[in-house]
Amino acid sequence: MTKKSNIKRILNYDNLDNFSPIVRRLTAYNPSPFTLYGTGTYIIGKKEICIIDPGPKLSSHIENIFKTIDKDLITHILITHTHADHSPAAQAIKKITKAKTYGYGPYPKSNTNNQFEEGHDVNFTPDVLLKDGDVLKGKDWTIKAIHTPGHTSNHMCYGLDEDSMLFTGDHVMGWATTVIVPPDGNMTDYVHSLKKILKLDYIKYFPTHGDPILEPKKYVRALIAHRKMREKQILEELKLNSLCLEEMVPRFYASTKKQLWKAAEKSLLATLLSLEEAGKIFCDNKGKNSKWFLKKTNI
Repeated sequence: MTKKSNIKRILNYDNLDNFSPIVRRLTAYNPSPFTLYGTGTYIIGKKEICIIDPGPKLSSHIENIFKTIDKDLITHILITHTHADHSPAAQAIKKITKAKTYGYGPYPKSNTNNQFEEGHDVNFTPDVLLKDGDVLKGKDWTIKAIHTPGHTSNHMCYGLDEDSMLFTGDHVMGWATTVIVPPDGNMTDYVHSLKKILKLDYIKYFPTHGDPILEPKKYVRALIAHRKMREKQILEELKLNSLCLEEMVPRFYASTKKQLWKAAEKSLLATLLSLEEAGKIFCDNKGKNSKWFLKKTNI
């Protein structure tokens, strides 16, 4: 049996996962090194339904959504961010249900980098633009929008008041660290956004990829510590030698599968840019093989 069919047998993509009387999840069949088992579409409410992250433009997943819930009850379609595994199905669901789409905004096309595997849904623009702190209400749910830039500049998390749950999209994932891809992805913003949600009182996190996070504050503190550890590694290496990005990746990610090194390289670049912004390091010319140096004040 192939790995792909093993995943399908274990997960059963046709069935809902139930997390509370008003929170369910249906997983899209798009497993990959970047999505784990696939995109988790959250279905909130019974009297009126709010969908969070409808997922990729995958007909089997869209059909499963309509098979498992009453399409006439869908009133809201929320997008955490406009990557191609999160938002494209919104258009098909909207067309059938007439439900409005909600999100922080479209992906900034000037920053598009479709060469990276995740890809961007550059065609999506929400019907309703949400701001940080906006509140949406249904008959049996209340959701607060929380702007969490970093993974992308338009990333939103959504807090459910009734169950004290936070739907974290890719800001906090349940199985791996989040990839930050400059220029739209920004490591400084990402860490600030982690600290932002750390101050909130949600007792469980539900990421779009991976398992629920049952000890969220401990988990987020560990994510921040991991990013700080990477900064320290970089500074320690640059005390010894100037290095280019390609030289750093095998040093810092020796235990990571090589197929993920390109993604790791993007997050490493984001960390370098964050350290540069903080005045701790500098780069000679920003070309492909550019060398990074420690500023003398940090030696």
